[in-house]
Amino acid sequence: MTARVLVVDDVPSNVKLLESRLLAEYFEVVCAHSGAEALKICAGGKVDVVLLDVMMPEMDGFEVCRRLKSNAATQHIPVVMVTTLGETSDRVRGLEAGADDFLSKPVDDLQLVTRVKSLVRLKMLTDELRLRTETAENAGFEPGLDEDRRDSSAILLIDEAPHSSAAISAMLRGHFSLDVEDDPQAGLFRAAEGGYECVLVTSSYATYDPLRLCAQLRALDRTRLLPVMLVVDQDEGPMIARALELGVNDYIVRPVDQQELQARLRTQLRRKRYNDRLRSSVSQSFRMAVTDPLTGLHNRRYLDTHLPKLLARAVARRRPLSVMMADIDLFKAINDRWGHPSGDDVLREFADRLRQNIRGIDLICRFGGEEFVVVMPDTERDVAEMVAERLRVAIASEPFTVDGGKNAIAVTTSVGVVGCAGSDGDPADLLKRADAALYDAKSKGRNRVVASAA
Repeated sequence: MTARVLVVDDVPSNVKLLESRLLAEYFEVVCAHSGAEALKICAGGKVDVVLLDVMMPEMDGFEVCRRLKSNAATQHIPVVMVTTLGETSDRVRGLEAGADDFLSKPVDDLQLVTRVKSLVRLKMLTDELRLRTETAENAGFEPGLDEDRRDSSAILLIDEAPHSSAAISAMLRGHFSLDVEDDPQAGLFRAAEGGYECVLVTSSYATYDPLRLCAQLRALDRTRLLPVMLVVDQDEGPMIARALELGVNDYIVRPVDQQELQARLRTQLRRKRYNDRLRSSVSQSFRMAVTDPLTGLHNRRYLDTHLPKLLARAVARRRPLSVMMADIDLFKAINDRWGHPSGDDVLREFADRLRQNIRGIDLICRFGGEEFVVVMPDTERDVAEMVAERLRVAIASEPFTVDGGKNAIAVTTSVGVVGCAGSDGDPADLLKRADAALYDAKSKGRNRVVASAA
């Protein structure tokens, strides 16, 4: 796994030790000997994980972490604090500053490598989401990340030991919304049903491997992005390493400290919500990129991408496919007489009547201006012609109300229909023939349907 790891420590021998261990795993290593130098490197270059010493002069690790996490340009970089401090209060302080985890000196090689690999995977996911969001912003489709306003956090605890679940529940109730499940498979189903923001899995099972449950949580589509935290005993180092390889996000060692547990959960929730907002932003950007904002229909960009796929499938299956191209008659005259706001009302109403007269499997797009295209899979041309006639009647039969119902405008449409017999697969030619049929309908007096021969 290729990644760039920044090692920050004011003691050169400590830096060299961590550097050699990471280089042995083929990581690229960058070194810094002060907090200020670390901040500069993170701001100016690609860093995937920061291994940060706590006890440094001038600016300690807590302050460095706080500054990294408060900067939008660096807040997504995972930070592991490397320290000799053994007090729980120090770990809580670091987690509240934004640290993703701790490693104690002397650093255990297995935990170092597994923790770094786990955080690199997380960073790659976040980077991909951030890149897609940035691309959408540059293209002018991105509205930005909405602030997360959720004030409650639903946690699922899966623990078959009554005394253990009772103790953890007491630590979390009043701070989080908590559900408890003692059966692992029932817990898996509950997690998959949705609504939870984190799953706590304990290692205290008499006859069940908790790592199997963790692996199942990662395998299911509904739970693969759900944060999972493992509660383990002091002597379960190999289980911790394996859990991190399986994709478990974090762990806490018994005896569990209430403040540390709450701080680690808040860290996981904060990261999940950030990534959720990124995914939602990317999804919204995609919808904006392929949707006509006035009518809510798909736009020309989507048609150009999707029509070749529909046509290729029709050809491969030797199934019919038809295309209908409709145009609002004398639309310029409508704009000139009634104004562009009324023209927009007509376009929206036309799109609504299209939807009402077309099947759900058909693809409806605003082709541009007052032109619309409907792609009809598994539809013979003569059937498409009947649908087009039905649409023509639906448009002409009732005036379009505009200006909030103050005025009514008589509207008609001309429609061109073409079919694909399942043997020719040129999308551009299909649209060209549909456009020619539409032109024929207009030239013959408008308010009519013309079906072109295949």
